[in-house]
Amino acid sequence: MEKLKIIFMGTPEFAVGILDTIIKNNYEVVGVITAADKPAGRGQKIKYSAVKEYALANNLTLLQPTNLKDETFLQELKALNANLQIVVAFRMLPKVVWEMPSLGTFNLHASLLPNYRGAAPINWAIINGETKTGVTTFFIDDKIDTGAMILNSEIAIEPEESAGQLHDRLMNLGSITVIDTLKVIENGNVTTTIQEDDAEIKTAYKLNKENCKIDWTKSGDEINNLIRGLSPYPAAWCFLKDKEDEQTIKIYEAKLVSEAHSYEAGSLICSKKEIKVAVQNGFLQLLSLQLPGKKRMQVAELLNGITFSNTAKMY
Repeated sequence: MEKLKIIFMGTPEFAVGILDTIIKNNYEVVGVITAADKPAGRGQKIKYSAVKEYALANNLTLLQPTNLKDETFLQELKALNANLQIVVAFRMLPKVVWEMPSLGTFNLHASLLPNYRGAAPINWAIINGETKTGVTTFFIDDKIDTGAMILNSEIAIEPEESAGQLHDRLMNLGSITVIDTLKVIENGNVTTTIQEDDAEIKTAYKLNKENCKIDWTKSGDEINNLIRGLSPYPAAWCFLKDKEDEQTIKIYEAKLVSEAHSYEAGSLICSKKEIKVAVQNGFLQLLSLQLPGKKRMQVAELLNGITFSNTAKMY
């Protein structure tokens, strides 16, 4: 059995859950690599990554390179004398980095590869109406999420589950799968499976303003899946027009109500306590949304201070 000396690479909260599990299972983490600090928010204050916050709190050796091919960084990385690197939600590595440790570099990806390679696998699994997903560990190669698979674990996606809720469950599942992967590597009995490519493979495209916008002419299921898949971040959005007033709103939670009607898609039907939007096969009852310059609110709370006309429409 070879003693593992691990370098961990990651940036967001999802990666923190994995790193914490590695530490609590008494593996030696000789270094942590995370994104460089950058200004964020209206005040443009310098913000640390979630992984940096954890590394500092646990006195772990920390590197924050801006260029992964920089000679100084490569020398610092080599000096840590790791024999294994683990990557969780970081960035694409150059070959000189991923081939450095003797036992290789493996990545944890939040999907059942080869489906949902890319930047937003948790979101797209829900947006596309999948009923199951999971996590996969694989050895990194020179492409994105294409390397030889080590282990995978599967879970069901609950019918009303949001991306935020699924994120937390996959973080827990990923933690277990990473520890299982470490065990087979340190015991020297790791086996891998080559990913098969075909035309049916689904991609986890990067989220942007265009693919987060609600198209109210789609089915209620498709719209509800988009809202779930983008909640709580970055959130599905659309325009709300009421008479001459037009504003951008974000919708975080809704419930599909199947009911025949003659309303045009996107029409608002409001009462004192609820807002429904007409869709192809019924209504989407809005439960949680955000108006410009306001905090996220439950609809019942929102309707205490605002009313909409009977011509209001989403588009």
